[in-house]
Amino acid sequence: MPRVQRASPAGRSPGSLSLAARILAAQIGLVTLVVLLISAASYVNVRSQTHGFSAKRVLSVAETLAHDPFVVSAVELPDPSQKLQPFADSVVGTAAVDFVTIMGTDRTRYTHPNPGEVGKPYVGSVAQALAGQSHVEDYRGTLGESVRAIVPVRNAEGRITALVAVGVTLQNLSLAQAATVPAIIGAGALALGLGALFAYALSRYLRRATLGYGPEELRRLYAYYFSALHSVREGLVLVDAKGRLVLYNDQAARLLGLPPAGTLRPLPVDRIGLPETVAGLFASGRRATDEIHLTNNRVLVISQQRAEQPDAIESARVPWPLRRKAVESSLGTVATLRDRTEVQALTGELESMTTLAEALRAQTHEHANRLHTIATLIELGREREALDFAVADRQESQRLTDEFVQAIDEPYLTSLLVGKAAQAHERGITLTLSASGSLPAGALDARDLVTITGNLLDNAFDAAAGSELRRVWADFAADEESVVISIADSGPGLDTDLIEEFFRMGVSSKAVVPGSGPRGLGLALVRQAVARLGGTLDVDNDAGAIFTVTIPLPPPGGLGYRH
Repeated sequence: MPRVQRASPAGRSPGSLSLAARILAAQIGLVTLVVLLISAASYVNVRSQTHGFSAKRVLSVAETLAHDPFVVSAVELPDPSQKLQPFADSVVGTAAVDFVTIMGTDRTRYTHPNPGEVGKPYVGSVAQALAGQSHVEDYRGTLGESVRAIVPVRNAEGRITALVAVGVTLQNLSLAQAATVPAIIGAGALALGLGALFAYALSRYLRRATLGYGPEELRRLYAYYFSALHSVREGLVLVDAKGRLVLYNDQAARLLGLPPAGTLRPLPVDRIGLPETVAGLFASGRRATDEIHLTNNRVLVISQQRAEQPDAIESARVPWPLRRKAVESSLGTVATLRDRTEVQALTGELESMTTLAEALRAQTHEHANRLHTIATLIELGREREALDFAVADRQESQRLTDEFVQAIDEPYLTSLLVGKAAQAHERGITLTLSASGSLPAGALDARDLVTITGNLLDNAFDAAAGSELRRVWADFAADEESVVISIADSGPGLDTDLIEEFFRMGVSSKAVVPGSGPRGLGLALVRQAVARLGGTLDVDNDAGAIFTVTIPLPPPGGLGYRH
């Protein structure tokens, strides 16, 4: 089966992207969007967590200072700032906060990071602290916007004597948050790179799988191939590497007796009712060229070869030196089927006519010899001997004819047997004919009977010609239900292990003689004719090959009668 060169995509507009390129662009865009959203969400989450953590930390520091005995006692001194300012400055350095402000209940600051603000009113909310509750808030003060905690200071009697405010400016929080931005950007870039790499790998795979075609081109190609698949007059069958029938067209469905194309799910070829030899060919995956296979009513010429991956178009080839090498994997086989039933029927008829002609030629040759003998006897003046010779010859021929006409009322078959008797005599082979019962006229197709009997006798003659005994026996027995044809020879017999092979079209046990025509047709035609008549064919060995054909007879007046 010649390899078809695939044309480049038709109608592809300049600059149009292949399916793989479109998927790559869509995937990279999607990955970029997802990475940006995740990075933004991560930044917002870090910012929220940083703010919450800072609020808890300044509240913890403020409560610790509010319960410190030094602070409790110092706020009741006449000049609290003298002792508390240095203390607050040390706490700012050790607690990593931006300010510690200790104030009186009237908002007067005792401490402040800016000494100039000491003695001035505190800027911020103090109502909750004066009510005895700790309070956390975001507020803009003298140092700018900050997150701060205000906690009341109580003396030994539990009376609120002062307030402690501890805070961290939002500017410093922003710096802390900004420190996490590189990590977020790095993680996002890594995710984007991995996503892009995966998208590129997938794109390369799709590019190889689709051969660089775009969606419109794939749709157009599918329409073209689908139309071609179902419009060709040959049957097309695709079998995958697992031996399953996965695709066939309408013509293949008709030739193989399968359900309509597209209705059968993939099934092993040995489970869908295919003829044995056809199923064996499909399952083997071997290469075949114009092999002839028989079904019950058809002669098929089948060619099969492995399915091949078409060459990618130039734009689909990836020049990357580290690209993965293509792996030669079996895609299955593609088989084409041609119907030769009519041609083979004509061939079978020709074979039958050839057999009859050969038999008549042998008979004519035999009669010519006898006529020469009679003419010579007359020339020698021995007319009485010539008359006796002619009468004896006529009586023998008439006896043979009458014997078969009475038992088998089929003129074609009778003529064949009389001619075959002459042919056997010409070849020095003893042909023993016998018949019993009665075959009604028109009960069976004469062409099939001639095909069966003629080919079996020809094979028997060929086998017996090389034996010492050189004998062939042919027996015809008919009753009300069936007719049995038995052909035996004195040849070497058949190898029982190869009997099925001999019944395949094109397989023969005889040597091929140049100019003698194709071998392996006879037994295959016999088997097909027997199958058409609904009969059976048995082969045995007993000092030679014995072929037994049993053909059922239709009831009188039934549809099986040939008129």
